[in-house]
Amino acid sequence: MTGLELLILVLVLVLVLAAARIVRAISPFIVNAVVGLLVLYLAQALFGFAVAVTPVTIAIVAIGGVPGSLLVLALSFFGVGFVP
Repeated sequence: MTGLELLILVLVLVLVLAAARIVRAISPFIVNAVVGLLVLYLAQALFGFAVAVTPVTIAIVAIGGVPGSLLVLALSFFGVGFVP
């Protein structure tokens, strides 16, 4: 192997490790967002609560998880925010 091939191999290895670290850091937010949106969907399907799903709603639910989705539901119920 030449020096250039070794350099490319090391660069690819570093990029793969960096991508794995980023995915590992973001995955809890993805799980929180999915679970929170599931809670919002179930609240709408079972109890008739309507919530406007916007990027702000998704961000609150992704950071807060189930408590964040309950906060969004409460704010929507009282007409403060996230009203469709």
